[in-house]
Amino acid sequence: MSSVVAINQRARSAAQKALRRHAVLEAAETYFLEVGYEAFSMSKLAKNIGLAKGTLYLYFQTREELFLTLYEQSLIRWSQVFIDHLSDAMTSKVYSQILFSTASADGTFLPLLIRLEHMIEHNVAIPRLISSKKVFINQVEALAAATSISLSLSEAQAIEVVKTMGVLLIGAAQGDQGPSLDHEELPEDVQNLIASFSSEPLFIKNAVRIIEGIRTEAVSKI
Repeated sequence: MSSVVAINQRARSAAQKALRRHAVLEAAETYFLEVGYEAFSMSKLAKNIGLAKGTLYLYFQTREELFLTLYEQSLIRWSQVFIDHLSDAMTSKVYSQILFSTASADGTFLPLLIRLEHMIEHNVAIPRLISSKKVFINQVEALAAATSISLSLSEAQAIEVVKTMGVLLIGAAQGDQGPSLDHEELPEDVQNLIASFSSEPLFIKNAVRIIEGIRTEAVSKI
């Protein structure tokens, strides 16, 4: 069944409601990728998919609850893509490069991640927030298990790496929120300055330092 049919069809049974909710999420993510976080409007989304605005709130109590659901989906999606790219006995640098490139390739994940704690989570009901944190815990455990194998780390070390990489990703993604100057003519010294703060090389350099620091710290305690 197409998304349009699923949205416009009257939802009576639990299965029909679940199908409509899924279709709404698909339309919401497409709209989000087009306009971004700040310009996203529940009224416009409802108009785009031919629903009354009130109907959207039957599925998501607030705009932020919708964003939280999109974040969870993107987190699970990105985690699987990242894990699929890992292999045994990887270097810290290759691991960091893959983490950054796969996270950046998902157009939904990073834009919502950087707004998660400061914006999105502040306008959702506590039970919904708790369920989201449980999703996060499950994904951290899955990522840590794969990381432990790829980097030859203990379970505790791998969990520390995954959690720290998340904080580092937020910082790197926030650094990319400035205006795009790709097609502007800039003085060489300004170009060099911008290049020195490019998020990808900074992320990879610091990620490697953190991973090796965690590894060394464990060895020094033996």
